[in-house]
Amino acid sequence: MHLPKAELHLHIEGTLEPGLAFALAERNGVTLPYATTDDLRRAYRFEDLQSFLDLYYALMAVLRTEEDFAALADAYLARAAAQGVRHAEIFFDPQAHTARGVPIGTVVEGLSRALERSEENHGVSTQLIMCFLRDLSAEAALGTLDAARPHLHRISGIGLDSAEVGHPPAKFREVYEEAAALGLRRVAHAGEEGPPEYIREALDVLGVERIDHGLRCLEDTALVARLVADRVPLTLCPLSNVRLRAVDTLKDHPLPKMMAAGLLCTVNSDDPAYFGGYAGDNFDAVRDALALDQEQLRTLARNSFEAAFLDHDEERRARYLSEVEAYAFD
Repeated sequence: MHLPKAELHLHIEGTLEPGLAFALAERNGVTLPYATTDDLRRAYRFEDLQSFLDLYYALMAVLRTEEDFAALADAYLARAAAQGVRHAEIFFDPQAHTARGVPIGTVVEGLSRALERSEENHGVSTQLIMCFLRDLSAEAALGTLDAARPHLHRISGIGLDSAEVGHPPAKFREVYEEAAALGLRRVAHAGEEGPPEYIREALDVLGVERIDHGLRCLEDTALVARLVADRVPLTLCPLSNVRLRAVDTLKDHPLPKMMAAGLLCTVNSDDPAYFGGYAGDNFDAVRDALALDQEQLRTLARNSFEAAFLDHDEERRARYLSEVEAYAFD
């Protein structure tokens, strides 16, 4: 039995396991440039964020129908539940699909089909967060938000992802202002490869409530003090950081230093099919590599529920937090 936790930084497209990719390719008549699942797994060696993104977007070609997106989400939820995830706030990238001719409604309705059954089937509550690709234009993001309007009853918030360097958060001021007016929650990737200033911009210009990644905040002591004082959650992804060379090895990860500084850190899986592990795997990996004790792990789990967008259901949050406090480590 795994420590109960919330997953707050998870790209559903990044849960596409090789076996499912080949199954969907066969169903949809898509030819993958790999002969076997083992050949595909061997391609999961990345030099940096961009080398990962190239493969990530190429494999999305197998996702075509509502049934495909439902299968993708259901497979993730089953794996996540088995690793102790009780609540998941799931990112999706509509622009990566509409660019291929897949309507946004197909994506949202397909994902929602699995999410609506998630509590019954897996014991996992869910929310859906629509991300904009920051290497595309701000106008494209506004167009995507407009296209999503008929589906906003299924979408809790917006995010910002993809290639970070050279695409500062301020570029997306207008779409975040519009999303705020629509009552959507706001998060953004910042400080993974980009500088600490991107974290400040995400907070000050976009008005985000959580920072996805945020590793590089440690380069700015004033920023760290602000994040601590304001209790801004950071959704860290340790195995991802190693695979994408943000840190050399897991033993070098600054998570213990960040926790000691008082930062509200959470541990998540990012793109688990590509980076070697789901949420529980990330917890196990940091426990072993960083010698985290049981109370540090419990703090990370507690943080995840405190950082979750459960303001509308404080009773549920309290129930999840009580599960964390009651958990007995082996």
